[in-house]
Amino acid sequence: MKWAVIAVRSLVGLLFLFASITFLFKLITPPPPTGAMKTFSDGLMASRYLMPTVKVIELACGLAFLSGRFVPLATVLIAPIIVNIVLVHAFLGPEGLPLAIFLVLANGFLAYHHRESYRPLFRA
Repeated sequence: MKWAVIAVRSLVGLLFLFASITFLFKLITPPPPTGAMKTFSDGLMASRYLMPTVKVIELACGLAFLSGRFVPLATVLIAPIIVNIVLVHAFLGPEGLPLAIFLVLANGFLAYHHRESYRPLFRA
């Protein structure tokens, strides 16, 4: 089980690290979106603060996942971002849905592994 946690944590960490670094440093120019995805993307970029904020959180969580430190915190911080990734791909761009579902399953697996860390949150 230990190796599975390390493998999943590393994969998720590398994925978020790659996505955030390429966005923040403009290393890769993604293909231009079309249709509803273009409208949604233009709206996000027009806000000027939302995507950089999301990518900084992804960077911090990616580093946490890779280092193995603060993993319970990283799973909580990245969860709303993953939910939005799933919803965007479910409704606007289904080609990215398999990766989004992997992120949900991987984050759920890591959260389950660290479930004792969340126990104090649910005490009355």
